Amino acid sequence: MIEISKAISGYLILQGAVLCFIASIGVLRLPDVYTRNHAASKGATLGVMSLLLGVFLYFLMVEGHFNSRVLLGIAFVFLTSPVAGHLIMRAAYNTKVPLWENSVQNDLKKKNAGDPERTSHPRIRDK
Repeated sequence: MIEISKAISGYLILQGAVLCFIASIGVLRLPDVYTRNHAASKGATLGVMSLLLGVFLYFLMVEGHFNSRVLLGIAFVFLTSPVAGHLIMRAAYNTKVPLWENSVQNDLKKKNAGDPERTSHPRIRDK
């Protein structure tokens, strides 16, 4: 039973590390702040949660004690990382950070239709 628990927790830790690595490559390679932020917030959230879940399962099954700090870390990352990513993207949009030239969809334009200052964005073609 201990070997299976070690294998599962090791797999989750490795999966989390790989997801964080892929997210960091996305941050370096993607063209604009919106796609980079998406890669950072989504990839890192899933990666860190998987890593912490592997650590939690290791402590629970192998060491034999319940670690509530790791569970609090999982909950904190799960709640704060997507919200922070959303707020950073919204702040970038409101300060008119330019999009990648191949971006063609502007969902916030419809949402901000009542505010004339926020209806147009640089590099978005109206269709």
